[in-house]
Amino acid sequence: MKIALLGYGKMGKVIEGIAIQRGHSIVLKVTSQDKNYNLADVDVAIDFSTPESAVDNITNCLMNNVPVISGTTGWLANYNKMVELCHEKNGAFIYASNFSLGVNIFFELNKTLSKLMKGLPQYSTSIEEIHHTQKLDAPSGTAISLANDIITNSEYKNWTLETPKNNELGITAKRIENVPGTHEITYESSVDTIQIKHTAHNRDGFALGAVIAAEWIVGKHGIFTMKDVLNIG
Repeated sequence: MKIALLGYGKMGKVIEGIAIQRGHSIVLKVTSQDKNYNLADVDVAIDFSTPESAVDNITNCLMNNVPVISGTTGWLANYNKMVELCHEKNGAFIYASNFSLGVNIFFELNKTLSKLMKGLPQYSTSIEEIHHTQKLDAPSGTAISLANDIITNSEYKNWTLETPKNNELGITAKRIENVPGTHEITYESSVDTIQIKHTAHNRDGFALGAVIAAEWIVGKHGIFTMKDVLNIG
């Protein structure tokens, strides 16, 4: 499989290594300085770029009939536009706030726990996420996904990085050197605490999931998620 890497920072380099290990070739590497690039010899593109570049990268792929996997966060105000374009061009697109196989299982655990906790107002809920200091957005896209799933199954109306008010789910975002990613959900009452936590040890899990998603999407048409790739949920 011939892969284009749209974004060639630390994550792009890890994806490159895993893709080559799995027998694929990297035929294009695009940095933030590369505005015009040719996708003619590409089977699938993997976008781990910047919030400023993601929409252009995804658009370019869909306009050129190249399936695209995007793990870039911070651009989702334009997500629906990309969905519309994908349908218009009969393309193939997966966005995930986190491609780690373990995190996607964690998403399902979070949904299940939030449903179990619904109707127990004695528990307050909070989210803490920790990432490396080079991460551009806060809270993380993964934390936002976790928060939105909790909100769907609870009385919370929205999430906030500030001190939460009534019906607000508080997220704490920390940036610490050399932390690949940690997410923790806490339900706390006066008598006990319930927590679930995912800790990434390195970037390899995110990269492997992205490559597996890229392998899966080739030959398909539509908007998909990691639940489709993993056949879960």
